[in-house]
Amino acid sequence: MFVSKRRFLIKTCGTTTLLSCVEPLLYLVQLYTNFDEVEDVFYSRKNFIRPELQKAPHGSFEEETRILSQLFPKGGAYCLGRMNQDCWYLYTTNSPNCGRLVFQEDPDQTLEIIMTELDPDVMKIFTKDECSSAEEATKRSGIDELLPNVFVDDYIFDPCGYSMNGIMKDGSYMTIHITPEPNCSYVSFETNCPMTSYRELITRVLNTFRPHKFVVTLFANEESVAAGGHKDVQSACWFNSYRRQDIQFCKFKNYDLTYAHFTKFPS
Repeated sequence: MFVSKRRFLIKTCGTTTLLSCVEPLLYLVQLYTNFDEVEDVFYSRKNFIRPELQKAPHGSFEEETRILSQLFPKGGAYCLGRMNQDCWYLYTTNSPNCGRLVFQEDPDQTLEIIMTELDPDVMKIFTKDECSSAEEATKRSGIDELLPNVFVDDYIFDPCGYSMNGIMKDGSYMTIHITPEPNCSYVSFETNCPMTSYRELITRVLNTFRPHKFVVTLFANEESVAAGGHKDVQSACWFNSYRRQDIQFCKFKNYDLTYAHFTKFPS
């Protein structure tokens, strides 16, 4: 969890029941800060490889939407990508409208890269058989070189699995979660580090984990230096040896969103 002046961010993996903590968190925020109004909500995830293994209410996006709609009645549910293949779900209260907000916003952006079918040799690093500590896994994999000057809090699970949270001097974050098992290998990378172009960072992430497929999403508002990054993603029919399968663009109330799905070629 990352907590800042105006928001908190929770990133989980596995069978964690994330939505079960939302109502208690809202209660604690009001109790300790007297804040009683939620400005924006963003809940997103890729479709599960094995949804039947998830605990309620995460067995389906429809059920998640039902819970979120009870908590945030003005929200909307979206699906980007191919519903019968790889897709990405979003529930947000930042719904589209005909105009932008009239007040000046702080620059804000979020890049997420969701990777599947990863190189087994890379995934071995994130097992206790291969690395005895999270620090060793972070250095051997090259995670420590993805972004400069990051204070890292990492953890390796027993017998396998890895997660890290990182904070930069400017307050930006990065977070990584890894499921290394060959039958369901998965890596997520996320950061709000402001950049005019994310091409080099995306390339470093892909070279580090070597996935067969990946989804990239970029949120940015008009005040962000990353606003031009949407064109970067939208113009990339190929990303190195990866061919684009899908791309979609959404304009929300005060954010633009680009979604793209790539597969390694030849497959």
